[in-house]
Amino acid sequence: MDNKIEIRARIEEEISATAKLVEKYRELSKPIAPENAIGRVSRMDAINNRSVNESALKNASLKLNNLEIALTKIDDADFGMCIKCSEEIPLGRILLMPHAITCVRCAR
Repeated sequence: MDNKIEIRARIEEEISATAKLVEKYRELSKPIAPENAIGRVSRMDAINNRSVNESALKNASLKLNNLEIALTKIDDADFGMCIKCSEEIPLGRILLMPHAITCVRCAR
């Protein structure tokens, strides 16, 4: 796979952006203190929003982990090869989703 410098830069950029998202979602997922003087409905909304943020945190954390793994494997001989069909993953897909391990056809 050529273009490893471009791919490495893209992965590092994604890691930085995703790490910021993880921190944001961690902050938004903090427990809601019962002594907060908010109404019952507002409290239920806050609890619901917290659940949504916890889900987003889980997804962002998983993406961050996959990006970090991709960065460590960028110099491997099989980097950029689909793990299912062994075909080369198109550069556009890798730049869009640096943590992708399958081509579009096999991802379906």
